[in-house]
Amino acid sequence: MTVVVLLGVLLLVIAGCVCVFRDARGGAPRWVHVVAVVTIAAGEVLSRSSKRGRGSGGGGGGGDDD
Repeated sequence: MTVVVLLGVLLLVIAGCVCVFRDARGGAPRWVHVVAVVTIAAGEVLSRSSKRGRGSGGGGGGGDDD
């Protein structure tokens, strides 16, 4: 069941990226433009939430550099 849900999400992401690409080239139908705007907005929201979730810890690596 989890695999089906993840495949569905993957297909939605791929379709959104295709719509963004097609809208950028111009001449796309209105629904493609709407899907592209929603895809870009969702990407911005996810990007901001991941930056906010990292907190103020800097650098990240955590391993030894030999």
